[in-house]
Amino acid sequence: MQPAQGEHHVQVECVVCGSESDNPYWDCGEYSFGRCGRCGHIYQNPQPSFADLEARYSDEYFSYELDNDENFFSLMVKGLSDISFEQRVASLAPRSFLDIGCATGMLPAYFATQGFTAEGVELCEPAARYGRELRGVPIFNGTLEQAAFPDASFGVVHASHLIEHLRDPSAFLRECRRVIASSGYLVLVTPDTSGLQARLFGARWRSAIADHLHLFSRRNLARLLAECGFIVEEQRSWGGLAAGIAPDFIKRPLDTAAKRWNFGDVMLVLARPAPF
Repeated sequence: MQPAQGEHHVQVECVVCGSESDNPYWDCGEYSFGRCGRCGHIYQNPQPSFADLEARYSDEYFSYELDNDENFFSLMVKGLSDISFEQRVASLAPRSFLDIGCATGMLPAYFATQGFTAEGVELCEPAARYGRELRGVPIFNGTLEQAAFPDASFGVVHASHLIEHLRDPSAFLRECRRVIASSGYLVLVTPDTSGLQARLFGARWRSAIADHLHLFSRRNLARLLAECGFIVEEQRSWGGLAAGIAPDFIKRPLDTAAKRWNFGDVMLVLARPAPF
């Protein structure tokens, strides 16, 4: 989605290190990314207000999510398989699963069939309503912070392609830490600026879009997770080249290599709560 006319923007500091000094980095036309002069974090500055961001997640966004449900679900399940998720959670307690940014609820609906108590959080009202009414998933319409779940109420908190959309990823991660049980897991999937594609394409990278306010490297996401009370247990990546950029005889081996050698442009991070 492109920025809407009349949006209000505010200056922000680096969420990773708190620096107020960023340098122009990627000029994308109607929006741009800066790079923190201290830690190298890449983020939009200024950023739209929360009210303007919320307005973007309406009927048009719902249609996009509905059209891509099956594909996104398949990618999420493959990512979880890469970290042997089912084996990790075999004896997990509580056996409860929260999907934040769950769209129409396909992933929590799946985990409900796997013996989990599964819920979702979704900002887009039509998508949340669809998941509740057609998939029978309890979905809170709003943000994680607004949901105000009880402490330590989930064994797994999952957020795929969400953290890059948030104004305040630090507050989000601290709330995740509060609602995850001490023996639980946090699973994050987000674009990776350490990957090959970000380095090759810069402002033309497929993840340098208007809705992505923060673009993390592996190092900086691990740093932020540590500051918010997590220990990174595993990190994987995939995506050597986006579809349509190169012929299949180039794309396929590069995708395989990116996954094997961990230089893909999308990363999955598995983290555990650090002891208080």
